[in-house]
Amino acid sequence: MIKLFRVDHRLLHGQVAVSWYGAVGADCILIANDDVPKDPIRKASIKMAKPSGSKLVMQSIDRSIESLNSGITDKYHLMIIVESINDAYRIISKMNNKPKVLNLGGTKETSETRILAPSVNTNSKDEKQLKEIIEQGVKVEVQQVSTSSIKVVKETDLSAE
Repeated sequence: MIKLFRVDHRLLHGQVAVSWYGAVGADCILIANDDVPKDPIRKASIKMAKPSGSKLVMQSIDRSIESLNSGITDKYHLMIIVESINDAYRIISKMNNKPKVLNLGGTKETSETRILAPSVNTNSKDEKQLKEIIEQGVKVEVQQVSTSSIKVVKETDLSAE
């Protein structure tokens, strides 16, 4: 069961480990990212942020989709963390059982992005993908920590491109 599906460009870090893990009642964290499984330094830093007693899995996007669709993850109270809206889109679009909510925690600011909400920067591709995620019946929310207020992202918040 998916307890939290979060976009956070920092992946697993103290804020996520402390605020979210316990608040959602997770027992397993899936880091879905194409680069992390091949990068020993990033893997090590993510392992250091892992809450005590939790199971941590780091897989590519495609392998994560396979795991989610196979049912192997069904026994866990799962917290899925991806680095970008594109990664979330890739997974959600191919999931048999869509999450109820996509949590936007933080995305990188670039010269091509605009501020959708504090710490959430989007470009036109991100916004198109968020619209498609919403159309698939997934609620999109911005919430930094579990105790902060929630901003629901509506299609009207996104650019028309």
